[in-house]
Amino acid sequence: MPIRIPDRLPATRTLQSENIFVMTEARADTQDIRPLRVALLNLMPTKIATETQMARLLGNTPLQVELELLYTRSHRARNIAEEHLLSFYRTFDDVADERFDGLIVTGAPVEQLPFEQVEYWDELCRILDWSTTHVHSTLHICWGAQAGLYHHYGIEKVPLPHKLFGVFEHAVEYRPSILMRGFDETFMAPHSRHTGIRRADVEAEKRLKILASSERAGLYVMATARGRQVFVTGHAEYDPRTLENEYLRDRAAGLPIAPPENYYPDGDPSRPPRVTWRAHANLLFANWLNYFVYQTTPFEIGDIGTRGTFDQAPAAP
Repeated sequence: MPIRIPDRLPATRTLQSENIFVMTEARADTQDIRPLRVALLNLMPTKIATETQMARLLGNTPLQVELELLYTRSHRARNIAEEHLLSFYRTFDDVADERFDGLIVTGAPVEQLPFEQVEYWDELCRILDWSTTHVHSTLHICWGAQAGLYHHYGIEKVPLPHKLFGVFEHAVEYRPSILMRGFDETFMAPHSRHTGIRRADVEAEKRLKILASSERAGLYVMATARGRQVFVTGHAEYDPRTLENEYLRDRAAGLPIAPPENYYPDGDPSRPPRVTWRAHANLLFANWLNYFVYQTTPFEIGDIGTRGTFDQAPAAP
């Protein structure tokens, strides 16, 4: 089934060129079906690239998804045209009274700041609180995962000695998890961050379960018992050249940056990077959308957040 996004969104043409079925708004309006409503809180400066990456993964499932793009009113984006935001995005105030089957909170290049010093932290806290009553399942990514863990559970991020940058091998820790269904024993995933989460802090929080981790990259996937909240510390959504673009950007800015690990063949940046994470990225998003959103969300979207609707999912994450 297709993903429903605005006809004029730049991602539409990109996904159509990749043979991903994108449903036009006009055609969707003629269908007697309730699509899954998924909101994307896009905190990345590269908004068009990020919205395309997320739409690609959400559109590669058997489920019809209506994607709603959100941005923070309290932060003025500098790397995107105002016209793009006004045409395709809404603010939290616009949707505060609405309900969604799923919410994705992206990463952001602010991880070296204390949370409270982030320009839009107060607004983000309002959104995270709102997600517990107006969203069936929330997927937090990279800094979004760190922010969610801190806001909901008081788990601090910690600085790393050096930037974690590259594609790393991971292992499934909790095989009964339906989110990990179909995963190989080991799989690859990209990371690009200066901070991490201590395992002991997560293990001390009994409402959270560690599902996958990496010897090199640390904790990767954590979730609550019924998948209402999922936290992913890496960037499974990244395109083949995203890490390269970040590497070249930092080099051009004169920042100390080594080539991404396990990315270029033989570590040679003159050669095209190898994509080793895409299959499991698609599986991660498909499992989240199917098991934690579609299978358990109420048929009537207005029932999301009412008594009992969050207790119908399987107990094992």
